Amino acid sequence: MRNDGAVIAILIRLLGPHHRKHIAILLAVVAACVLAGGGAFAATQGLPFTTGLYWAITTATTVGYGDVTPHNGAGRVIASLVMLTAIPLLASVFALATGDAAAAGIRRILAMRSHFPEGRYRLVVGMNDAVPTILAELAAADIAVVLVADTDPAMLPAEVHAVRGDPTDERVLRSARPEGAVQALITGQTDGDVLVSAVLLRKLAPDLELAALVASPAVREALTDLGVHQVVSAHALIASTLAKSLETPHAADMLAQLVGSRTDRLAEIPVDAATVGKQLSAVRDERAGLVLGLVHGGVFKLGLSEDPIVADGDSLLVAEPDPHRVKLIRPDNDRIRRPLDDLPG
Repeated sequence: MRNDGAVIAILIRLLGPHHRKHIAILLAVVAACVLAGGGAFAATQGLPFTTGLYWAITTATTVGYGDVTPHNGAGRVIASLVMLTAIPLLASVFALATGDAAAAGIRRILAMRSHFPEGRYRLVVGMNDAVPTILAELAAADIAVVLVADTDPAMLPAEVHAVRGDPTDERVLRSARPEGAVQALITGQTDGDVLVSAVLLRKLAPDLELAALVASPAVREALTDLGVHQVVSAHALIASTLAKSLETPHAADMLAQLVGSRTDRLAEIPVDAATVGKQLSAVRDERAGLVLGLVHGGVFKLGLSEDPIVADGDSLLVAEPDPHRVKLIRPDNDRIRRPLDDLPG
């Protein structure tokens, strides 16, 4: 019995969390059938309970030595019931185990499991409705990303490295190497999961820049106190965007182009020594591209009602053509100097 328990424990550990609950339920029902069937068989055949239990186990496992058999109608009915319940249930347990192992083998053969990204990467913790779109956008931008979630890696973009497991488990988060990430986005099915993951990430990687997607104002406040740099409510963000689009009809179009363009990109660029000490308005006049604002001390400043001065360590948030996706064609100086009538065509 000790060896059987060890085998069952190994099976449960090999299976994912989705299957573990099913395994536990099936094994509990099998145990109940074996105990009840063994007891009833012993009582109807005039045998000790241990002998009845031995008979039930050999019957449920289809071993059937034949040294203990029913000798009356009641025993045959009990034997039939045990065979019709315990045997199919045990078969279901092993079908789940072999099916999961076969799927894992197919994923390995088809190289569905990606390698851990080299260098710096973004970390996405948890799964909700927005995460697939976020992963697709990051993959399209050639940004290395690691996902920590209890989801099938085969359902993710090939560029995404998945660490499968509970994102509120410290061991699972540790295996995602958060100390090597540039930034982490924390999501989850509930705000409570987001808060637990944030606490664990702050413990594992104190200097990691964190952003979180939540709904509850109380959780947003708790995450802010925890040092999470950006706490966003998806519902509030959508509502504000729709309100702005009603107030200014083309505001939503502008936002959509900023975040959804395939030829342009948003970039956060550290300022150089020549920019330090200048006002943001002067930097906007001098620099190519659209300077959206200034990041000072981790806080974004739009710079419309005030004109902040750029300091050492600040960054510029700019919208500019993506050099990897579009090739700009610029006229040469001679063409610029020539009158319009002299240009060919």
